[in-house]
Amino acid sequence: MAHVLHMNGGTEDTSYAANSLLQRKVISMTRPIIEEAAMGLFSSSSFSGRNLAIADLGCASGPNTLFTVSELIKALDKASRKLGHVSLEFQVFLNDLPGNDFNNVFRSLHGFTEEMKQELGIELPMFFNKLLPSDSLHFIHSSYSLHWLSRVPPGLEEMNKGNISIGSSSPPGVLKAYYTQFQTDFSFFLSCRAQELVRGGQIIFTLLGRKSQGPSTTPSIHLLELLFVVLNQMASEGLIDQEKLDSFDLPFYMPSPMEVETEIQKQGSFTIKRLEVWESNWNPHDMEVNLPETLQDGGHNVARCIRAVMEPQLVSQFALQRKIVDEVFMRYRVILSNWMCEKEALYVNITVSLTKH
Repeated sequence: MAHVLHMNGGTEDTSYAANSLLQRKVISMTRPIIEEAAMGLFSSSSFSGRNLAIADLGCASGPNTLFTVSELIKALDKASRKLGHVSLEFQVFLNDLPGNDFNNVFRSLHGFTEEMKQELGIELPMFFNKLLPSDSLHFIHSSYSLHWLSRVPPGLEEMNKGNISIGSSSPPGVLKAYYTQFQTDFSFFLSCRAQELVRGGQIIFTLLGRKSQGPSTTPSIHLLELLFVVLNQMASEGLIDQEKLDSFDLPFYMPSPMEVETEIQKQGSFTIKRLEVWESNWNPHDMEVNLPETLQDGGHNVARCIRAVMEPQLVSQFALQRKIVDEVFMRYRVILSNWMCEKEALYVNITVSLTKH
């Protein structure tokens, strides 16, 4: 029954999202009772602090799901302000059966967060920010996320032409800008996790890094340099806008083990239990045997991996049609295959295990 009993998913004419006005009206009609209950929460001694958890059980999908959350947050925020409480941190749990169309809910989050930001100044945080209540986590894991920065370092437009990230030709100012942004983001990430973890809590994370002190000498930068070669070639052919290419930089930094260790020590909340540097092949199928013919080409495999990561950013920057994206990565596959025949193609990974003091 749990796999059968759910509302129609999607947004088509027969979907729950398109036919749930009745339920929305019911939610609206209960607003006075919700507001009364919110006042009761803050008037009693059952609530203290600023972390407030909300659960909507049987949340369904479509516009009503986040409409309900919005109504609850507004009622609680209003009651909190009226009774002079400190500003709140809201934690929302949505529950429904396994067949519920949660993808529809996630696709609606952008509009919901814009509404919350405009009306209440509440933003849905990135993982660089505090996500969860203080002392609420015991174990945190992060893999291949922390080499992404919260933004492209400012001021790169004129300094880094000929590159889409740190490259072998990037001037010292570009290297410094990227490192400064990494320091800011990683330090704040650690501070937020320190608040969320209980004493003795553990963090394990892995990110792309480098062995050398010079960020423009690690082998992994060639992946992006080779992608730039393709983009630049296509710009010269008029397939990609040259000005957009000149202004395109990725929010991406591969730190050294020393840079990672330095920021952990500076932040001061954690003991380093383990910090290991290890390598893996660019080609995810390098250790496999009896592969189908299509997967025997390392350039093909690497290009597919990079496309899965990079395509949304390329489409956003250059407004590319699908056939142009296909052309980008077809050329990229060829140039990768040639490069990998001549040189060692290895990622440098840094894995760190931390304990909160």
